[in-house]
Amino acid sequence: MVNTGRFVILVLAYRFLSYVVYMGSPSAGGGGGLEAVQADHLQMLSPVVPSGGQGRAALTQSYHHAFEGFAAALTEKEAAALSGHERVVSVFKDRALQLHTTRSWDFLEVQSGLQSGRLGRRASGDVIIGIIDTGVWPESPSFDDAGMREVPARWRGVCMEGPDFNKSSCNKKLIGARYYGVQPESSSNASRAGEAAAAAAGSPRDTVGHGTHTASTAAGAVVADAGYYGLARGAAKGGAPASRVAVYRACSLGGCSSSAVLKAIDDAVADGVDVVSISIGMSSAFQSDFLSDPIALGAFHAHQRGVLVVCSGGNDGPNPYTVVNSAPWILTVAASSIDRSFQSSIVLGNGAVVKGVAINFSNHSLSGGQYPLVFGAQAAARYAPLSEASNCYPGSLDARKVAGKIVVCVSTDPMVSRRVKKLVAEGNGARGLVLIADAEKDVPFVAGGFALSQVGTDAGAQILEYINSTKNPTAVILPTEDADDFKPAPVVASFSARGPGMTESILKPDLMAPGVSILAATVPSAERDDVPPGKKPSAYAIRSGTSMACPHVAGAAAFVKSAHPGWTPSLIRSALMTTATTTNNLGKPVASSTGAAATGHDMGAGEISPLRALSPGLVFDTGAQDYLNFLCYYGYKEQQVRRVSGDARFSCPAGAPSPDLIAAGVNYPSISVPCLRRGRPATVVRTAINVGPSNATYAAGVEAPPGVAVRVSPDRLVFSRRWTTARYEVTFGVAAGAGVGKGYAHGAVTWSDGAHSVRTPFAVNVL
Repeated sequence: MVNTGRFVILVLAYRFLSYVVYMGSPSAGGGGGLEAVQADHLQMLSPVVPSGGQGRAALTQSYHHAFEGFAAALTEKEAAALSGHERVVSVFKDRALQLHTTRSWDFLEVQSGLQSGRLGRRASGDVIIGIIDTGVWPESPSFDDAGMREVPARWRGVCMEGPDFNKSSCNKKLIGARYYGVQPESSSNASRAGEAAAAAAGSPRDTVGHGTHTASTAAGAVVADAGYYGLARGAAKGGAPASRVAVYRACSLGGCSSSAVLKAIDDAVADGVDVVSISIGMSSAFQSDFLSDPIALGAFHAHQRGVLVVCSGGNDGPNPYTVVNSAPWILTVAASSIDRSFQSSIVLGNGAVVKGVAINFSNHSLSGGQYPLVFGAQAAARYAPLSEASNCYPGSLDARKVAGKIVVCVSTDPMVSRRVKKLVAEGNGARGLVLIADAEKDVPFVAGGFALSQVGTDAGAQILEYINSTKNPTAVILPTEDADDFKPAPVVASFSARGPGMTESILKPDLMAPGVSILAATVPSAERDDVPPGKKPSAYAIRSGTSMACPHVAGAAAFVKSAHPGWTPSLIRSALMTTATTTNNLGKPVASSTGAAATGHDMGAGEISPLRALSPGLVFDTGAQDYLNFLCYYGYKEQQVRRVSGDARFSCPAGAPSPDLIAAGVNYPSISVPCLRRGRPATVVRTAINVGPSNATYAAGVEAPPGVAVRVSPDRLVFSRRWTTARYEVTFGVAAGAGVGKGYAHGAVTWSDGAHSVRTPFAVNVL
């Protein structure tokens, strides 16, 4: 609307947005080369886009390897018209996806109770992990190819060049690199500017650090004496150090374009990767259905081609119903802590020592004298509410009352992040910050050279009591020290998204892996804000998030794949899930960040144990037919599912659509019953495959929650040979006379032959 002073003129304009047009599996024998496919897609556009807009409708992406479709700039009306085309399954906006942002592998080995030397010899190299992320910093020692064999002959990928990335940037470790120019429409100009060099010119080079960190976590080479300015020092390595890495730069600091992520999955499958690691996803508040979710679509067709897709579950925890990337054909990962903490002690003027958590490299010391200590509410700026000053709101503190002192702030308002509080304290001349908050205390904040330590509310009360007890309170915040062999560990991270997922008939997340304070390679310049005074930027960084947990599972999957090259994605997932551990390093059940016992909606099957997964005993094969049936049960039309499958003869099973049949109809290595009504038992069928010794007999054991009756039939499975199958039923009911409350109850069925324990967790929702 334009106001000229005398007239109001309405200015009408069409708004063009990028849309993804998904067309299902490629037609048999069709397509030809890329040019023929693009010509076909442009021909589909021609009746929809006016003749004057053909230049504008140029394809931004074209998919033709694992699945068919394209992305183009369209109006809402044009997108709606295309959605009615007989060859189109779905049309959706090209939305922005979010980035879900060493010792961890040693910790997993210790928790397994096994020795890597014995079982690890069964694993070989030549497994290829595709990393879809922000690119790679190829100069990192984590991508050194010393001692590696030649690149597998089956590799069909490329090493794309750019002004700052040459073919020589790839080697026998980093065997492929691609980049995609489409940036998410929601990215701010500021965030795009930070990547101008790589994005504008086109390059696989990472300028953010996220992609380099995830790639080195999954398959980084062994690098001796790595660390972060003296912390976490030791040998850095990936989960599958002998594996190859191919990077697909589809993301920037501002996020990831849906169309670019889809193209990256399509290319990765065609290039010949075995495992794809994706540490990105939609916001839990704006999840799409499965046929409008780019990651779910790409992952489905990757699974069809024998490629396992591992995804982060998101960082919107600890609230329930926040897990993303929850399609049943995706291996969805939660995050946990490891047995290392970073402690920064606060020494009060009365001699008391309060242990806090943070990563800081301050110059405070016991011999250097103490600093005045002030509570934020006591240093409030004029007219600032005391509640805001106590929370270190921007503009709430009086610099004259804060400068040269250590300020104490609480965190009763989650809208003000820890980084903002740090900037407020620094900006007002404070010499340090003590943050009192239970939230996120399990995730050490990286404060660089600024003295910062976080304590819980109990310890915080001790500090505030001291401030009020003396006229001149003082303190010093000591630099961070490693605290190894920390107990208890693992603990489900507070930020880790919780289940249930989009469908409550599939238990999500699937697994849990280390995702708190993970040391891995980075882009040195990306960490400049946290560089201690007088130090050069570190080649390694400590980061937290399900983004960090995801590549741990991708590396573990590659490790299992290298030992069992013929196993399908679902067999590898099953092996990782049924051998996962559910006890911590104190021998007690794994706890959630709240202190309560972790459930399947917190940690899935439990913490990964890669060594145990090499010999799982039994596995559950979830095939393409299971997933197609799932789509039918979920409620998609048969014609849609047929296009997804690529099989013109496909028919939905009897009874579809019916979400209640999903749990019984999908051979998943966990069980979720979303509706268990009193007097109406629910029965779930599973089929197990013996991958252990011949002549094996497995007996069932049940961990039943109070008030829920669980019966397994038969309760013994006999296998005469390897690769034979056995079918069994699990029936759930509300126990007679039980006063069980409504809501989810959790337990497990465990099959054992004396040498193997095959655990399948379950969740039942009592109505």
